[in-house]
Amino acid sequence: MPLDDDVVRLAKGPNLATVVTLMPDGRPQAQLTWIDTDGEHLLVNTEPQRQRAKNIRRDPRVTVLIHSAEDPWDWAEVRGHVVEVVDAQEARDHIDALSRKYLGTEYRNPVGPQGRVILRIAADRIVTPAQMAAKRD
Repeated sequence: MPLDDDVVRLAKGPNLATVVTLMPDGRPQAQLTWIDTDGEHLLVNTEPQRQRAKNIRRDPRVTVLIHSAEDPWDWAEVRGHVVEVVDAQEARDHIDALSRKYLGTEYRNPVGPQGRVILRIAADRIVTPAQMAAKRD
């Protein structure tokens, strides 16, 4: 399913997202994170040894809730699945781009020996306030 205009707009802006993955016992794990998009997928950058990356390797289902930094009633929920994990220099360059977007500088935290990965997320279902309002009309 393609991302709609609201999702793309929110993901391209300096807005935070809550990313929910499933732990080994089935309980949800939610983390606030930077978010991005290539226009077709949502992009989440993380380290491969982090719990959410481990969760995705076991079960690729994910929910992402993007919150507008300007308006609490402007948000988008994407329920989907990870279709690709990108590593190496592309993931390193991406974390620098995200850091510039959110902080205005290159990524300054140390990157461990396992590097960074990009979780490329395809949408299965999208919910936005505009969609909810249209259904009520």
